[in-house]
Amino acid sequence: MKRIGLANWITIVRMTFIPVFLVFLLGQFGNTQAWVIWRPWLAAAVFTVLAATDAVDGYVARARNEVTTFGKFLDPLADKLLVTAALVGLVQLAAVPGWVAIVIISRELIVSGLRMVAVAEGRVIAASNYGKVKTFFQIVAIIAFILRESTMVPASWASAASATAWFLMGIALVLTVVSAVDYFYHARHIITGPWSSGDPGATR
Repeated sequence: MKRIGLANWITIVRMTFIPVFLVFLLGQFGNTQAWVIWRPWLAAAVFTVLAATDAVDGYVARARNEVTTFGKFLDPLADKLLVTAALVGLVQLAAVPGWVAIVIISRELIVSGLRMVAVAEGRVIAASNYGKVKTFFQIVAIIAFILRESTMVPASWASAASATAWFLMGIALVLTVVSAVDYFYHARHIITGPWSSGDPGATR
């Protein structure tokens, strides 16, 4: 049996620290003044580190020749869990409207389902540049919304901070839709069939 490998361990650790990020994002802890002031910054710092490790585990996997099927499954899953956790947390804080989270999360679920169909058909759909840029803007926009909640932001900057956060999120939403359309375009041969007939429900 093959060992998990350092790259996959980094991904696993990244996933296990997502609850820690949520503690900083949503935790109350008596709402002391120091906690209220530093909570958004700590949450943003943890989120940034977890998002940045996506590049680290990929580099380690290539450098140590540890690219595995398990890693190809786990790495994008970790990204989706992190972004989903952040969006749901921001919705709970009423910092982001629910429809934003629905658009982004729905795209990830739909594309993930299509990717599983492609794997079942023995085909691979390469990640596009749209998807990579989309993920970058989602992460930056989420950080902007987290920091927007900080009481350290001067009142005179509040409007500019809000406008910047929404500008970044607007780009992320556009790229979310565009990357989904691009992905479906490149997967059109899978969407139209033929599908494997081994499962009676496969033709539904």
